[in-house]
Order: sequence, then structure tokens, then C-alpha cells
Amino acid sequence: MKAAVITFPGSNCDRDMYYALESFDVDVDLLDDQAQDLSQYDAIFLPGGFSYGDYLRSGAVAKFSPAMDAVKAAAENGQLVIGICNGFQILTEAGLLPGQLLVNEQPGFICDEVNLVVDNANTSFSEAFNQGDVVKIPIAHGEGNYIADDETLTELENNHQIVFRYQDNVNGSMNQIAGIMNAAGNVFGMMPHPERAVDPLTGNDSGRRFFESLLAATQQKV
Repeated sequence: MKAAVITFPGSNCDRDMYYALESFDVDVDLLDDQAQDLSQYDAIFLPGGFSYGDYLRSGAVAKFSPAMDAVKAAAENGQLVIGICNGFQILTEAGLLPGQLLVNEQPGFICDEVNLVVDNANTSFSEAFNQGDVVKIPIAHGEGNYIADDETLTELENNHQIVFRYQDNVNGSMNQIAGIMNAAGNVFGMMPHPERAVDPLTGNDSGRRFFESLLAATQQKV
């Protein structure tokens, strides 16, 4: 798999993602938000952080970055696009994923490990898991409260686009949504951080199956 990690001004989890991908021997490039051509990559990652300071609404400014035109082109081309935390917020602001992320139901920054339930194990982002698995993954966000209108929620449920749910709803997200994909199945966003759970040295390597899923998905395309 050849992967790109896009660094926006304010990103602070780009190196974590880079390290996680390298640990799987992925050929990975760290690119800035001025990147204009992502056609050579199998997967493009939008990492967590505070893009452009998040002074307006998380991801609302980053969606205008030149790189987002290339990200949209990659998504339309069927390449995998993955947004983690702030990256998820950017994808919703850019219209590549439905819904929006608001301030946590109980305002404040949450930094913890939480249990996620695998709601759909038949995706490019979860096929190394089993349906219904419960996995502990780190979270670190103040705006992870997922909302969408009733029609969108119904579509997400009926199309099995909800990949991960919180076992306990830590931030008030509708339908306990922690991670969703688009209808085409190649664009994915989640608030928790699997890239922080790949090394046993940290005491938690449960995020490895997320990356194993991506590797398997890209190998199946060869």
C-alpha cells in the first residue's frame, strides 16, 4: 500500500499516523496542505489535530485547503480516504461524509480509552475485526458529538455505513456513532485514534486490526 498523510497547519497527529503506517511497512509520504495530486496513492489519511487552530468550527477552514481538491478527486476515483478525529471533522465539513461534529454533549476535552463496537465488519476499514467485536481505542476530542438529520441517519443505518459505535456514548453522538463511511464505501471517518494503539509498548495495540483491514483491502485491488 502506498499512502499519503496530509499535514494541515495545526495538525498534531500526523507523525503518529506516519509512525503507525511505517510499523506495517507501508510506503508512506508526509505531504502538506498544498498537495495538488494524490493519484499515485492507494490511501490518503487526514490526521487529527487542530487544523488552522479550529477557531471557527473544527475543519471548517481546512476544507478550503488546496489539498482538499486533490482529496475529493481521489475519493471520486475510488481511492481510500480516511479521516481520524480532526480529519473526520474536515471530511464532514467538505461534504465527503454526511453529518457534522459538534461540541461534546458535556462540553470539555475528553482524553481516554473507550470501548467501540464493530457494527459492520464487512468494510475496507474493519474486515480484520469480527462483527460485534468490542475494542478499546483512545479518544481525544472536544468536538466529537456526531449529528445528522433523521433522513441521513436512516440512510446510514439502512446502508450499513456505520462501522463503529461507542459502547457507552461518551460525547452524545446520535446513534452512538463513532465512525462512518460514505455510500460508495471508500471514504471513512472516525473520532477515536487507532493510530495510537498499534504498539504493545503503549499498553494497547487493538488498533492494529484497523490497519490490517486497510492493507487487506488494498491488496485485494491488486
